Amino acid sequence: MGAASSSQPVSRRASLRDHPSRESLRDRLPAFPWDRLEPYKATAAAHADGIVDLSVGTPVDPVPAVVQQALTGAADSPGYPTVWGTAALRDALTGWAADRLGAQGVEHTNVLPIVGSKELVAWLPTQLGLGPGDKVGYPRLAYPTYEVGARLAGAEPVVYDDPWDLDPSGLKLLWLNSPSNPTGRVLGADALRRTVAWAREHGVLLFSDECYLELGWEADPVSVLHPDICGGSYDGIVAVHSLSKRSNLAGYRAAFLVGDAAVLGELLEIRKHGGMMVAAPVQAATVAALGDTVHVTEQRERYARRRAALRAAFEAAGFRIEHSEASLYLWATRDEPCWDTVGDLAKRGILVAPGEFYGAAGERFVRIAFTATDERVDAAVRRLAE
Repeated sequence: MGAASSSQPVSRRASLRDHPSRESLRDRLPAFPWDRLEPYKATAAAHADGIVDLSVGTPVDPVPAVVQQALTGAADSPGYPTVWGTAALRDALTGWAADRLGAQGVEHTNVLPIVGSKELVAWLPTQLGLGPGDKVGYPRLAYPTYEVGARLAGAEPVVYDDPWDLDPSGLKLLWLNSPSNPTGRVLGADALRRTVAWAREHGVLLFSDECYLELGWEADPVSVLHPDICGGSYDGIVAVHSLSKRSNLAGYRAAFLVGDAAVLGELLEIRKHGGMMVAAPVQAATVAALGDTVHVTEQRERYARRRAALRAAFEAAGFRIEHSEASLYLWATRDEPCWDTVGDLAKRGILVAPGEFYGAAGERFVRIAFTATDERVDAAVRRLAE
């Protein structure tokens, strides 16, 4: 009788930790921050009128009809999709980059579909071959996955206030994020030009996370791929874009890269080996989403209304809003520890994200998403006025 059929009791499941000679990737990572918010979520959910969840920033509005139709129309896709995507998808990506970003001369070799932007951020340092002795730079207040990606590769994460103040020795990858998550700050053209020039001077690969670029409110975000910023050359720069926010496609995991053909060509070969393929129906849906601007305008109008209502309500309740000129968030403070703010709002049934999730510099701020429904936003406004 085989070992699998043995009647001996199994006391616990085998784990990587049972092998002392093997380092677990998990040991390189910080605790998953959102797990710490669960007790506050339970408190908010106990409110008599239910929770108003303004924490994660997940889209709640319907997927545009034109996108749903494209998805279902491509549902009969029994074969494997390609990592590079269909020619129709690459045409859509190059056309959108030219129309929306002002990028010039974008060819198929300058684009690459990815399985959601978080996957790319987390695994990019590994796919680039970075490891011990290499450094990955990212903003002091930032999306935590930049740090996670560095640690997964065994590289050293380093934070900056201004990227050109970094020590370039050993720095292999530099992240920009404009508009910023969590602060909503938008970098001006001068800062972008200076950063591109600095990265090129020191041979540092620059990735610009521009996933909120179409959600500027009090500023007009500019891509690093605009010729005024990059000089018409994509050498050493790549922009990251996503349809999660602008098209309500977070559940589709539809995102893409645009930029340096040599870098994207290398990533394409690596991702072929790893089977990192965007599903064929999602590729078709992406083409439809990029080809339609009506739903983007409608969604912006929804978010603008919610943003205005929440900003006025939080300011009237004693909060100060900083930056927040773009993105889907308000960066707010009452000049107290962020967890005190989170706890107080949770008692009112409102859940927000503690600024500490995004770096120690956010320890007295909270991030407030305006992705809840109109009805839930109205509920938050009422509670804040009580």
